[in-house]
Formats: sequence, C-alpha cells, structure tokens
Amino acid sequence: MSDLTRLTAAETATGIASGAFSAVEVTEAHLARIEAVDEKVHAFLHVDREGALATARAVDAKRERGERLGPLAGVPLALKDIFTTEGMPTTAGSKILEGWVPPYDATVTRRLRDADVVILGKTNMDEFAMGSSTENSAYGPTGNPWDLTRIPGGSGGGSSASLASFQAPLAIGTDTGGSIRQPAAVTGTVGVKPTYGGVSRYGMVAFSSSLDQAGPCARTVLDAALLHSVIAGHDPMDSTSVDQPVPDVVAAAREGDVRGMRVGVVKEFRGEGYQSGVMQRFDESVALLRELGAEVVEVSCPSFTKALAAYYLIAPSECSSNLARFDAMRYGMRIGDDGTRSAEDVTAITREAGFGDEVKRRVMLGTYALSSGYYDAYYGSAQKVRTLITRDFARAFESVDVLVSPTTPTTAFPIGERADDPMAMYLADLCTIPSNLAGNAAMSLPSGLSPEDGLPVGLQIIAPAMADDRLYRVGAAVEAALQARWGHPLIEEAPSL
Repeated sequence: MSDLTRLTAAETATGIASGAFSAVEVTEAHLARIEAVDEKVHAFLHVDREGALATARAVDAKRERGERLGPLAGVPLALKDIFTTEGMPTTAGSKILEGWVPPYDATVTRRLRDADVVILGKTNMDEFAMGSSTENSAYGPTGNPWDLTRIPGGSGGGSSASLASFQAPLAIGTDTGGSIRQPAAVTGTVGVKPTYGGVSRYGMVAFSSSLDQAGPCARTVLDAALLHSVIAGHDPMDSTSVDQPVPDVVAAAREGDVRGMRVGVVKEFRGEGYQSGVMQRFDESVALLRELGAEVVEVSCPSFTKALAAYYLIAPSECSSNLARFDAMRYGMRIGDDGTRSAEDVTAITREAGFGDEVKRRVMLGTYALSSGYYDAYYGSAQKVRTLITRDFARAFESVDVLVSPTTPTTAFPIGERADDPMAMYLADLCTIPSNLAGNAAMSLPSGLSPEDGLPVGLQIIAPAMADDRLYRVGAAVEAALQARWGHPLIEEAPSL
C-alpha cells in the first residue's frame, strides 16, 4: 500500500500545498487502493476516476500558479450516495433510482467542489438511509474492514468502511438516528452529527426531514473538524438551515483541553443489553476524562428510555411522506407501462419492484401512524415524547458542558445475524437517537477495542445545539490521551486487506 493512503487529511493537504507530493499522486494512490481492496469491502457504488483526476490536476495547476490552496485542497473524499451529484449517479442505495444522474449538485457537494476536495465516488448505504448495517442496500452489503464477515454500521457503512480500509481519508455521511456515529463506532473511526440545520440538506435525498443531518467522517478528530468547517454554514436553499456563524471547530480540535469542563455521564445509557467490553472501554474513557482535568457527574435523562419508540413512529411517518415522490412518473425506475395499465397501477408495480423490504416496512408503519384516527395516538404522542427528550437535554446542559455515553451497546455484529429481527437491529441506535430527536450535536470517536472480540468501541460525546466546538475540544483531548497510551492511532491496528 502506498504511504500516501496512510496520511491524515491534514497531513495530505499540507504535503500538497508544500509540493512534497502532488494532488494527482495522492488521488492515484487512493484509486489504486480502491481497485485493490474494494471488491472485498464493497464500500463504493460508483468510482469517478476521471472526475477525481481532473479535480486533482486543477489543484496542482493552482499550486504551480502560486494560488493559495484551501485547507483540504486535493484531499480525496468518499461521498455517501444520498447527495445529488451533477453528472454522477445518485441511487440512495435503491433500485428505484438505479441509473439516475442528477442535473444539479447538493449544497454539500458544491461546497466540497468549491473547496477543491477530490470526490472519489459515491459510497454504499442502506436504502434511503433506512438501516443500521448497510445490509439493506439494493446493491449488496458492505463488509467491516476489521472483519469482513461483520457489518460496518449503517446507514452510512460505505463511508465508514472506506475510511477504515484506507480507500479515502475523508467521507461524508448522514445521520437520521445515528447513521454517522454508529458506523464510526464499529469501524474505529470518527463521525460527527452537527447541530440540526448546521449543514445544508439541500440536494440530500430525504428520509425523515426533521431528523436528517449531514456530517463529516474521518480517521482523526482534526480531520473531521476541517471537513466540518468546509460543509457547514447557512444555506438559503434549505429552509431548516441555521442562520448563525459556524462554531470554530478547527480551533477547538487543535486545542483539545477539557480542564475545568463538566462532563455528564448519562445514567440511562447502560445496563441490560450493553456488551461488557463496550462498558469497560466506556468506563475507562470516563476515568481518562477525570485524569485530564474534567469534573465528571452522573446525569439522569429519564425520557431517553422512550426515544427508540418515539423515533420509530416519527421517522417512518416522515419517510412515508417523503418517498411518495417516487411514483414512476417523474424520475427513476418505471415498470409496467405497456399502455394497458393506469398510472396508479404503474406506480404500484414500480414501487413493489423498486423498494426493498425495510423501506416498505417503514412506509407502511408511517402511513398507518398518520392515518385518520391514529395520528394523535401514535405520531402526536411521539412528538410529545420528543419534547420531553429535548427538555431532558436542556436540564442536563444547565449543569454540564457535554454528555458522554457509549455510542452503541455492542460492537459490530455478523452480517445476517439481525436481518430477520428488526427490533434487534433497531437497538443498535439506542444511544444515538435522542440527539436526533432534540437536534443537538454529537460525535463518536474510538475508545479502544472490546476485549471479548477485539473489535472497535466508540465513545459518544453530546453537546448543546450550536455548541459543536465542544465536541471537538473534548474529542481531541480524549484522542490525544488514548493515542499516547496506545502508542499509535487505533485505526492502524485494523487488519490489512
């Protein structure tokens, strides 16, 4: 493997800017890595070799002309296949969008291009971001580079796997109930769900509009911060975009100091169902925070125990509305249009063939929850629970700066183990869902390997809305201390492919 694929994004950008190596060399090294290992991993659905090299050549030309390069110019990135990309396929992991090439870029895509980030291609995902394992992709599952027989998390398993297999130093994911943080936890990488509205959703294929949030994925906290600063900020094209300055996440990541901070341990995020090795690594991380100078206190958020049930009413309800646009009339797949069937029949036949089982399950659940006579009992009640969860967070943040918990109750489970048990699958997001319901910011970073199976464990850090910089301040401090203890970054231990 070329050493260029082992560099952090920050190191890569510095090397390109200094002329130590070219953006083309970096891009070619990552394309070669993709060619060598992705047949096993299946992180990518589409690789844009020519587009990536064209961007890299443009970056090198800028440097030769003496133009100032941005902080991530020439750095390769893997983009979750839920963002529209002009001239490049966007499938959202679904057969119903197979072959669709959007005529425009999502705001996230455009900001990456404007920053001269090299987009290598589009990554695999659970269909329409519905899942926790990437097994629901219409194009087959992705393997976890730590153990290819295990899941890489979901829905953004392709993005996390591309990082852990050194096919890209940066990736973009989306987080509706944990789909950035849970994949980060089980692959030993860093994933951040920014404050809701902190990163534009324009051009992102919608699953659940009040929950969906794009965010950065990387192998280090600083790299995630650099990417966060590129994609974040107000966008008039998104009515839910927050019109406030982006917190200085890069400075916070460079500072990495928790002295004087108050850290709350969420009482409800432990107990039955949590793997002992996960809790062991979490308790060690809490002890480490104390050693680093933070004051640690226990915090109770009783409504969090109802978050999973509320989420699985709100998210399906919103998805049943959002996916109504896939009607075989406007774009994507169309089946049965032989001149003898009505538009309604063509729509039904196309949806039957184009949507996978999990999408159908959630659409039916959501449609039922929104139906006459059941709206108040189900969707309305779930929204009331959402309010209670938001209030629990508000009370907690009156006394602490951040909250911490395990990111997931277990390490990566074997592919197929929970495929026929939706409830067991949904429990993978137990710790991550409350932050989506409340709209605040959260991060997962590696906290070590579970002694039972030698697989990565994630530490979750949660901050108030628009206090994303606190995530990076705490995350960088923990990361530096753990790496000093280990003597190397965790991700370097991932089995070689």
